[in-house]
Amino acid sequence: MTAPAMNSLTIEPWDEFNQTLISNVHPHDWVNPEPAASYHLVVIGAGTAGLVTAAAAAGLGARVALIERYLMGGDCLNVGCVPSKALIRSARAAAEGARAARFGVIDGKSSEVDFAAVMERMRRVRSSISKHDSAYRFRDLGVDVFLGEARFSGPRNIHVAGKTLRFKKAVIATGTKPAHPHIPGLFQAGFLTNETVFSLTRLPQRLAVIGAGPIGCELAQAFQRFGSRVSLLESADRILTREDRDAADLLEQRLTQEGVALHLGCRIRSVKRIGDAKVLSFEGEGPDLYVDEILVATGRIPNVEGLDLSVAGVAFDAQTGVSVNERLQTTNRRVYAAGDVCFPYKHTHTADAMARIAVQNALFLGRKKTTDLIIPWCTYTDPEVAQVGMSEEEAREKGLKVDTFVQSMMGVDRAVTDGEEGFVKILVEKGKDRILGATIVASHAGEMISELTLAMNLGAGLSKLSSVIHPYPTQAEAIRKIADAYNRTRLTPFVKKLLSTWLSWTG
Repeated sequence: MTAPAMNSLTIEPWDEFNQTLISNVHPHDWVNPEPAASYHLVVIGAGTAGLVTAAAAAGLGARVALIERYLMGGDCLNVGCVPSKALIRSARAAAEGARAARFGVIDGKSSEVDFAAVMERMRRVRSSISKHDSAYRFRDLGVDVFLGEARFSGPRNIHVAGKTLRFKKAVIATGTKPAHPHIPGLFQAGFLTNETVFSLTRLPQRLAVIGAGPIGCELAQAFQRFGSRVSLLESADRILTREDRDAADLLEQRLTQEGVALHLGCRIRSVKRIGDAKVLSFEGEGPDLYVDEILVATGRIPNVEGLDLSVAGVAFDAQTGVSVNERLQTTNRRVYAAGDVCFPYKHTHTADAMARIAVQNALFLGRKKTTDLIIPWCTYTDPEVAQVGMSEEEAREKGLKVDTFVQSMMGVDRAVTDGEEGFVKILVEKGKDRILGATIVASHAGEMISELTLAMNLGAGLSKLSSVIHPYPTQAEAIRKIADAYNRTRLTPFVKKLLSTWLSWTG
């Protein structure tokens, strides 16, 4: 996205909430400070990775400069996690209302959605959170905040807004932007991405979502619940191609039940406008699809343009981003990178973890490695799909032999009382209890996955989780049930015979 001029930046609709947002994350009257003679650390990009890096370094007494060309807070605050989860919460409320009769709750009213009110709530929530990422807060933390375009002017210099910043170390944290598929007519017809969909004020009656990854699935379900007729288009033969197949299949069933039209294995030949409609044509047989809006969710590409990285001796690729080693150091030993711009796991929490590694390694001769990270992630559909470590498919591709334990939520009392579906699946190394990965499909799977992430971090085997007391009734009890099931596999016929003999002798 091209950054607007600093004194003209607005976000539609220009209401009190977006005005508050801009006053925090890109204030019109901001005056860049005079640069210090030299900085211990200069950070380019004020998304999650950049903010955490700058705050941590400043808190440790370093002289820090932070450069942002557009909105502080990056995608997460402005066009990612915060606004999308606000919409998802409203969509879940709508679905709960529609299903209320299942629980004996009947108020005689329809669960009609006021889309304008939903979007206004999202903007209000986003603006209230924006103060945490504001230019003023980081100035008060001791960070020199510069708003403007950054580019390297040498291996130890960065130019921004007519000033040159000299650094001992630098961190590139410029994130990513939406990837656009090369479909004839798409640009002419017009489309939405995560950078523009949150500016809508009217609900599109017919919506096509291209790409069935996490963003596509989350927003497809949300807009269907708001009342749009949603078509979810995916070139692969399944949704959520990075996730466990059983989890993806279960979510496919839920989306279909809720009315989302799934078009899997489809190839879009072209897009064109006919009157007010946008018309998608497909390769092979099948009718054209008429919609009011198209949302593109086909992945991300790194923000590396305009940085003059080659001037600093920093190697990069336009598709994969800045090249780093496992300690996040680039080909210029003074320059590091963190977050989505250099890492395949593009999550806010991963950017946070990488920022901490970058600070330690850049300023304190640290030896922290990204290869030591155990990274969970979650798709915030309903039910949620959370994963950590390997899936069964990944284990097979690596030639690993595993034992798989599955607990259906149908056998967990709290899930039954809640009327929820899903499962917990845990993979262990065959013949051992070392956890290699886990998948959870549940209404709050993102909250539950941390127990397994912690166990993997601590090297605690699956058998240990059997002794963890879980409050009853909770859906997390499914994890203990799996640990119990694993322990029962250790009761071989020989062990059972020994136990029987012992009990007979002691009796």
